Amino acid sequence: MTDSTASTPASPSNPPPGTDRPGAWSRFLTATELDTRLIGMVAALALIWVGFHMYGAIVNNFGAFLTPRNLWNLSVQTSSIGIMATGMVLVIITRHIDLSVGSILGFCAIVMGMLQVYILPPILGLGHPLIWIIAVLAGILSGAIIGAFQGSLIAYGAIPAFIVTLGGLLVWRGAAFLIARGETISPVDSTFALLGGGPYGAVGATGSWIVGLIVCGGIIFGVLNGRRQRTKFQFKQRPVWADSFLALLGCGATIGAVILVNSYYWPRGIVNQWAAANDVVVPETGLQISYGFAIPVLILAVVAVGMNFLLTRTRFGRYVFAIGGNPGAAALAGIDTKWMTVKIFAIMGGLAGLASVVASARLNSATNALGTLDELYVIAAAVIGGTSLAGGVGTIFGAILGALVMQSLQSGMVLIGFDAGMQQVVVGSVLVLAVFLDILYRRKSK
Repeated sequence: MTDSTASTPASPSNPPPGTDRPGAWSRFLTATELDTRLIGMVAALALIWVGFHMYGAIVNNFGAFLTPRNLWNLSVQTSSIGIMATGMVLVIITRHIDLSVGSILGFCAIVMGMLQVYILPPILGLGHPLIWIIAVLAGILSGAIIGAFQGSLIAYGAIPAFIVTLGGLLVWRGAAFLIARGETISPVDSTFALLGGGPYGAVGATGSWIVGLIVCGGIIFGVLNGRRQRTKFQFKQRPVWADSFLALLGCGATIGAVILVNSYYWPRGIVNQWAAANDVVVPETGLQISYGFAIPVLILAVVAVGMNFLLTRTRFGRYVFAIGGNPGAAALAGIDTKWMTVKIFAIMGGLAGLASVVASARLNSATNALGTLDELYVIAAAVIGGTSLAGGVGTIFGAILGALVMQSLQSGMVLIGFDAGMQQVVVGSVLVLAVFLDILYRRKSK
């Protein structure tokens, strides 16, 4: 005698007998496959922003944090730390650490400053269009060479990364001082200075809308391509509503960012200077020119997309996670862990060189003190973003969110009048708390 009731496979909407039906929030997370840690970070970031804004509104009768001007400046200030944080994710995933990134940034800035002020102008001529290009390439290449050198000492010399990079922190800062003799090198090439942001270092309203439409197109393409790939490799599809929600969420956030940056206008003095230089008549009511996306922010966005692709869509990225998960097993599986270590530190050094481009261009000068303590903020950004110090876990976009959290804390404390000592106390406490929460998260996931 057979049972006439057909058995139905278990699923989130039809759990096995004897089990509780998952809640709506759990079903939503399962369908959309959103990372709960990233959701928590976004919520924490929103809480920080609203908290600082409300504090300013109550104490000073004016909330200055959630304004287009402050958020635009915040995005620019986050760029150099965010760029380096994407490389630190790879380093920490493989169970290493790099304490020298701030010093490498300062050293590369001095190299580029010397090229632009003392070396290239006599050879090519002052204002030559190749000066800034050569300087940028030299800065990135210098950082990559330094990173590869330190990676070689770690991989082939069997010296702990902590010791090598701690030595690098002192060596490269001292080398920058010796090269520049402690002097500030300025001004940098005028085109190079645009890479640091400012009124002319942004793409304007029209350019921002073009960037926004391109990003929205990329998001929609990514969602559709993801469905095709899942069908091709016979993976389970997300519900159509979930993919539609993710596409709308991404496009909505992008359009919101475009509206925000286009709401921040040039100061009147700069508008008048620009109008006089370009023979434009300024009407009596004034002329509003939007900043749009700053060039450093666009550089960070390109780096983020590229590094995320490298980490999640390439063999190199799979090797990074394999080494972080179990270095011994990775070596036995045929992965050249030593050569991978050299390449990872070379990438980290190159990104520090790129960050030095943004930092020195924004300052319009190069000084050996540039990047001081940046290594702590970069490590903190990666850890706050979910990169585990135990290795094997980390995301690029999480690290950028972590950098934004760190910079938001600093910017907010400056706006409400906290002194430098209190700022360091808060930042240090947040770092320790982030590591503690990571430990709790890993215990719970076991």
